[in-house]
Amino acid sequence: MSVNWDLVWSSLGPLIGGAIKGTIPLTLASFVLGLILALIVALMRLSRNVILAAVGRFYVSVIRGTPLLVQLFVIFYGLPTIGIKLDPWPSAIIAFSLNVGGYAAEVIRAAILSVPKGQWEAAHTIGMSRGQALLRIILPQAARVSVPPLSNTFISLVKDTSLASLILVTELFRQAQQVAAFSQEFMALYLEAAAVYWVICLVLSSAQSQLEKRLDRYVAH
Repeated sequence: MSVNWDLVWSSLGPLIGGAIKGTIPLTLASFVLGLILALIVALMRLSRNVILAAVGRFYVSVIRGTPLLVQLFVIFYGLPTIGIKLDPWPSAIIAFSLNVGGYAAEVIRAAILSVPKGQWEAAHTIGMSRGQALLRIILPQAARVSVPPLSNTFISLVKDTSLASLILVTELFRQAQQVAAFSQEFMALYLEAAAVYWVICLVLSSAQSQLEKRLDRYVAH
């Protein structure tokens, strides 16, 4: 198989541009919103209120039990049938945020439960309310435990954003599709896109290691 290296080098700029302008902002926005939602759902799952706990369980069950692509299509193609029409970007952010929320909620819940009960008792002994104990004592320790799985979720999200190309969001993979369709060099362009995704994930993995080291001081030994 001959490779048009001139095309590969000339297309690298548009692909990186697609990552900077599309993939990375879409990933960051979806992950931040997804984490906020995940924390809320995790606390609902841990709540003593039966209704809140049941709603949290139902949400997690639906998100984890259905494909991300189906969720994306329901929001972008399905909602207009009931009068709710969203542009591609908001649709993608909503779909990815909901998906992250469902998976990350269980990670956060497990991390909170992993903190020894003695930490709660110690916080109450010095006069902290349950909310204060959660914010000042429990969550910092749970954060360290949750970093590896949440980092994996983040890295998976980077790759999952390629699905946004199916609803016409211009990101890294859609840029590769457009260049490949014009040049007919599908193998070279798709492998090039894969390489860019790989480099992004390597950088994120390195950042994960550094974050774990910084959070070590919050762990109770």
